[in-house]
Amino acid sequence: MKKLILYLPLLLLLACGQQASDNSAVTASAPVGGGQSNVKDDTSKPDVVRVAVNSNVHKTLVAALQAADYVDALSNAGPFTVFAPTDDAFAKLPASTVENLVKPENKATLQHILEYHVYVGNIREEQIRDGMTLNQVNLDNVTLNVSADGKITINGANVLGSVSASNGTVYVIDTVLLPPDKK
Repeated sequence: MKKLILYLPLLLLLACGQQASDNSAVTASAPVGGGQSNVKDDTSKPDVVRVAVNSNVHKTLVAALQAADYVDALSNAGPFTVFAPTDDAFAKLPASTVENLVKPENKATLQHILEYHVYVGNIREEQIRDGMTLNQVNLDNVTLNVSADGKITINGANVLGSVSASNGTVYVIDTVLLPPDKK
């Protein structure tokens, strides 16, 4: 019996070692490439990108994130506060604006606009104060306001609701935020 107790840890170690080598063979044959957004996880709370992807009113935003190559960046740990314009918000822009922005030659402009919708840090609804200023990823400021009845706006755009994500908070807004002109 004493011999079995002495050898049990060794047997467990060998068994774990064998299992690890079997798993590494599977990992080695898995496709290489892709970023954080390619991680499959159907059990955890969705990240800010998956919140948008799973939304019926953010198809244009998702297409813009893809065109700007920002899907992986916003799928990372963050935390992020994202102000996500709805499809109707994008429809308010002048005709053909979105179609032009998603062209490869306009990628830098699209990125600048999308960066104006993202704050690095997680600002929850209860933390928002009237007149609060946030410095966005593109280094321009936005101003949040809270009315007496609790309605929140960002640069005049109405916040329609918010969704908590694994890597931050998504605020659904009714207008596309346009960065100030640099003169």
